[in-house]
Amino acid sequence: MRKISTRCAALAASLALAGGVTAVSAAESGHPMGWTEGAEMMRVTVTDGQIDTISGIVYHQVKSLRAARQLRMTLMIPRTKEKKPAVVYFPGGGFTSADHEKFTEMRYALARAGFVVAAAEYRTVPNRFPALLEDGKAAVRYLRAHADELGIDPDRIGVLGDSAGGYLVEMLGATSGEKGWDKGDFLEESSDVSAVVSFYGISDLMTIGEGLGEADAKVHASPAVTEALLVHGAAFRDFPGMSILADKEKAMAASPLGHVDGKEPPFFLWHGTDDKLVSPMQSAHMFEALRKAGTDVRYRLVEGAGHGDLVWYQEPVIREVTAWFTEKLGPVTPVEKRAEKTADKAGTL
Repeated sequence: MRKISTRCAALAASLALAGGVTAVSAAESGHPMGWTEGAEMMRVTVTDGQIDTISGIVYHQVKSLRAARQLRMTLMIPRTKEKKPAVVYFPGGGFTSADHEKFTEMRYALARAGFVVAAAEYRTVPNRFPALLEDGKAAVRYLRAHADELGIDPDRIGVLGDSAGGYLVEMLGATSGEKGWDKGDFLEESSDVSAVVSFYGISDLMTIGEGLGEADAKVHASPAVTEALLVHGAAFRDFPGMSILADKEKAMAASPLGHVDGKEPPFFLWHGTDDKLVSPMQSAHMFEALRKAGTDVRYRLVEGAGHGDLVWYQEPVIREVTAWFTEKLGPVTPVEKRAEKTADKAGTL
């Protein structure tokens, strides 16, 4: 067998020489591995780090007599070793939907800035208050309970929301320190938050249409409007439904303005001057109440902006929100800075 192998090797060598073929390494040829005639070479400087996305996380399970509903969140996690601040995004949807995997532009910018960014769904109508507040607090507790696993600093968690999501984050901020709202798992963890950004949010469920005209006033006085359904529920059997204006004490208990006491974390309120769905006065009143209570609060009016239009997805808005969260929840290491310190050619998937 050895003689046959030797003869084969000698034959292969002679054939190679006869045909002018010479086996050389990439280094000997002067070309990199994989090079061939016509290949286009490119050199890339490493400036960005990585962001990992985890979707479908069940952060809260709501059980009833014959059903169980799993509430989900999506996480964007910068791949860095240090503990990072987190921001939880709660979407708007008129209290009837909570499609959490939107506002990608803002969430991605925050993740690139070095924040762990969660986006969480929550229960909507026909579920009644305080269901959505309980869900928001459950999301915050979940992140604290899994802080080591997710690389989060549990003492630096902020919240961000738009429209009905703005209402929810204002409620989370206004009820920080209050007892009795926490339901579900991880009750040993706090649901308090350290910073609140609200885009065109609702601060008073009784005055959503303030200043928008008589037609809007009639809609918001209806027992069928979503804020009435949120607080009182739908008409059924011997209950004919109830206007949000029918029980002011109950409405204020379900409104952020009803909970302002000076114990709130920093707030940054945003509203468009041309909002025809949620009156800009909602943010104005919340700003006045927070400032009077001595809370650290800013209020940004965006000229000509409507409700949820493209203005809110533009770089100047995103940049200012990111800078504010960095100021209130920092320090934080952006992914590109992390890449500069740890770049290596091995890489990871």
